[in-house]
Amino acid sequence: MDDIARDASPAVVKEPKRHSFLVDLFIRLVREKPLGTVGGVIVLLLLLVGIFADLLAPYGYNEVWVGGKLDAPSAINWLGTDSVGRDMLSRIIYGARISMYVGLGASALSTLISALIGLISGYLGGKTDLIIQRFVDAWMCFPGIFILLTVMALVGPGIVQVIVVLGVLYGITGSRTMRSAVIAIKGNVYVEAARSIGCPTGRVLLRHILPNVMAPLIIVFTTRMGAAIIVEATISFLGYGIPHPFPSWGGMLSRGRVFMLQAPHLAVWPGLALSIVVYGINMLGDALRDLLDPRLRGGVGRYGLKVEAKKDRG
Repeated sequence: MDDIARDASPAVVKEPKRHSFLVDLFIRLVREKPLGTVGGVIVLLLLLVGIFADLLAPYGYNEVWVGGKLDAPSAINWLGTDSVGRDMLSRIIYGARISMYVGLGASALSTLISALIGLISGYLGGKTDLIIQRFVDAWMCFPGIFILLTVMALVGPGIVQVIVVLGVLYGITGSRTMRSAVIAIKGNVYVEAARSIGCPTGRVLLRHILPNVMAPLIIVFTTRMGAAIIVEATISFLGYGIPHPFPSWGGMLSRGRVFMLQAPHLAVWPGLALSIVVYGINMLGDALRDLLDPRLRGGVGRYGLKVEAKKDRG
């Protein structure tokens, strides 16, 4: 009888060890998304190079070598010198700091604006949503490069101006994503329960809506970072972005194209740095989108582990 009772008892399945959200996301990124992991390493290197540019750069970004104009890569100047005689490696390293400032600053500002507009428009609905979305429609009718060049021509070049203009441009455009996420969440039972007991609108937005749209916010932030860096390089290439002599990769490309036949390294190195950084950011953003979007991850993760455990018990 004891053997029969022992056989009839339900199998005890040991639940996997629970990690925090960030640790769980990191583990899944390494295991499931190798290209995303490579992108994360590239982004981490960009941040480290930008933060410690003063220690990593062998020379100042505007330090001129007398008689060393357009030198090819050598043991002294690993990436050569530009048309003025400045070390290209040092300018590339300091350019990473500018790209980090623009990427993080514009992405943070645009994400904040998108979240604010999306929360208000999606949650309140009605006439408020109608008015806000018609303004967004009118804003999206104008080409982004037209707005950028017009505003930059009015306010003048500068890193703060670039961050603010890119942040506002991408923030208003990306508010549609946040609005859709808020509309999908606000009809859930826990939101209705909070409203039924008289919870203020601000508390509902901050405690019940905002935490549940963090996944789209993270995706918007990472995708906007790569776009902001490439657009900053574009307008700097045209002469409306970061002013000379600050080492913007786009500005270095613009000045290097004049000497493409004589010294091709002037355009090769900043173009290569720009391509690698944007590629890494895009790979990381795509990987995070696949891991955080429940429509794409297919139940893999904590929910998938719970389902498997229930099947084992059955």
